[in-house]
Amino acid sequence: MTRFTRAAGLIRRYALPGSVAVGGGLLLYSYRPLNIPGFEGPAVPPPLYGPDGKFKLPRFPKVKSREEQLAELSKNRSPDEEYDVLVIGGGATGAGVALDAVTRGLKVAMVERDDFSSGTSSKSTKLVHGGVRYLEKAVWNLDYSQYQLVREALKERKYFLQTAPHLSSWLPIMVPLDKWWKAPYYWAGTKFYDFLAGSEGIESSYFLTRSKALDAFPMLKSTDLVGALVYYDGAHNDSRMNVSLAMTAALYGATVLNHAEVTSLTKNAQGKLCGATIKDRIPERSGNSSEDITVRAKCIINCTGPFTDSIRKLDDQSCKEIVSPASGVHVILPGYYSPAKMGLIDPSTSDGRVIFFLPWQGNTIAGTTDEKSIVTQNPLPDEKSIQWILNEISHYLAPEIKVRRGDVLAAWSGLRPLVMDPKATNTESLVRNHLIDISDSGLITCAGGKWTTYRQMAEECVDAAVKEFKLKTKPVVNAPYVSGTETINDGAILDGSCRTHNVRLVGAHGFSKTLFINLIQYYGVETEVAKHLTESYGDRAWTVAAMCKETGLRFPARGERISTLYPFVDGEVRYAIAHEYAQTAVDILARRTRLSFLNAQAALECLPRVIDIMSQELKWDRTREDREWSDTVKFLESMGLPPVMLSATRADVEKGKIDFKSSEEYKLYSRHDQPLLAQSYDN
Repeated sequence: MTRFTRAAGLIRRYALPGSVAVGGGLLLYSYRPLNIPGFEGPAVPPPLYGPDGKFKLPRFPKVKSREEQLAELSKNRSPDEEYDVLVIGGGATGAGVALDAVTRGLKVAMVERDDFSSGTSSKSTKLVHGGVRYLEKAVWNLDYSQYQLVREALKERKYFLQTAPHLSSWLPIMVPLDKWWKAPYYWAGTKFYDFLAGSEGIESSYFLTRSKALDAFPMLKSTDLVGALVYYDGAHNDSRMNVSLAMTAALYGATVLNHAEVTSLTKNAQGKLCGATIKDRIPERSGNSSEDITVRAKCIINCTGPFTDSIRKLDDQSCKEIVSPASGVHVILPGYYSPAKMGLIDPSTSDGRVIFFLPWQGNTIAGTTDEKSIVTQNPLPDEKSIQWILNEISHYLAPEIKVRRGDVLAAWSGLRPLVMDPKATNTESLVRNHLIDISDSGLITCAGGKWTTYRQMAEECVDAAVKEFKLKTKPVVNAPYVSGTETINDGAILDGSCRTHNVRLVGAHGFSKTLFINLIQYYGVETEVAKHLTESYGDRAWTVAAMCKETGLRFPARGERISTLYPFVDGEVRYAIAHEYAQTAVDILARRTRLSFLNAQAALECLPRVIDIMSQELKWDRTREDREWSDTVKFLESMGLPPVMLSATRADVEKGKIDFKSSEEYKLYSRHDQPLLAQSYDN
């Protein structure tokens, strides 16, 4: 037997079976059943009919009213009754810090000058992502800090799906390829992204041929398209997530108050911070005054995003500013611009920036820009940025799809608070991730970062507070049954350490992908409305539906839409007032529903109805109603409302007299070509 024959025999005997075994093992591993976060069943089952034939709804714990929270904050406290932590700022970071601290057994207060998520936290790209562009920079620049940023964000991404599955979801995002050589480059990048995600159990990225890419994303330009890669990231409803964080903190015992401004900080004889003076801004909206509230606290945490320096200067007027704000403009287009379940990323725009094109709430969101800016409360989206976004997306859409300025339903500018370390020797360098700084007087500042890493930022911030001020954490006793049942004892895991990666938010316990069916069958709401309610409120959709007005129709039996174009209903306005501290029409239109972000003109058209419901619930007089009208229209300017509509009165809107066809702005803002009524297509 020759040496060659023996080698061939060994290959047949060992190598080939081994290759088959390895290949089969890899195949089985690739197609193994996955427990993907966000796809689990509900933590508690939906309500059922009892033996007595009655439908037993969950009995959710009652959150304190805003008036009760205000009274709690106003109590005169002895030194041993002071708050452990006072959080200034009710955005993602502030609400996250409040929830983290209160679930460690600390006594917590959180105040926000405007409304929860009124700033940067409501104006994001709506993604929960590690950042593929950061990963690319990390690899090419051999930048370990960028690599760490991606790893941390990918770990946090999973927690969104675990703690708020009703507000978060996985979203496949397509990377179109116009050159074959790009396929292995982006394939390697997306696979590395999958690898870094580790044990999250998310679906793997995959390649699509040209025909499959066009089938998945029919709006794509077919010219030069050779295929596409698809990877997965997270998406969420940012302001509703923010409100849920605040309300969950309130349920666990935190004193939470919006529209309450810190006007000064107080110090003791040693020059250390010991409290703050707070002003309730709601009475002045009705022409009334309010007294200053003095709050004592062992620790004060500044989580005010772009407004970080204004609070730092209350502590030390001579401190150097550390915030370098950058403006990011987004536009909202009709839903027909993108598939309902597939996003798109252009990793190399004309000027090298990245642009996302994503389905969101039935519409399409596109952005963002990145320009230096100044800090203002409601920055306006500039026309140059809007046109740049429209021009960029037109490059990868089919030529028969005309990208028009009139298709922009809403546009906004969000301020990203990039920060510099005040203790760094190089004052020009920006912090890549986030910053936690403690001043000489004891003010803790937590700034920078992004939505995806809010929880980690909060954990590190509370860790620093506990260490610096020697705060005594403890297990949470008598924790509320957030689920509305005694099936789950949420307090069992709260042992005094950080547990926010396991703390389910309000609405999460009873949510499932089929909960909307139970809601339809019991309350008789429309299918679109039921899906919207369960995906915005989770199991609290039961309460929202119960607060909807009966229609008097066979179907839908409940729920009057406040806008005919969107599934927002009257019960949401009442729920937001009673259970989420909504105090203004802007609170409703921007942060509780998302109507102003989805369609500025639709928000204007339903404003009379929203004001009427709020006036009935909050006992407003005519002066307050007029104030709400003028303030809301002014706010809608920052949402891209056409200038010609800014002078519209309530009477104009109610009578349908908003008509700007004859104005020079018609071509800019019209959504259709206004064909002649007499035009005939008959031969």
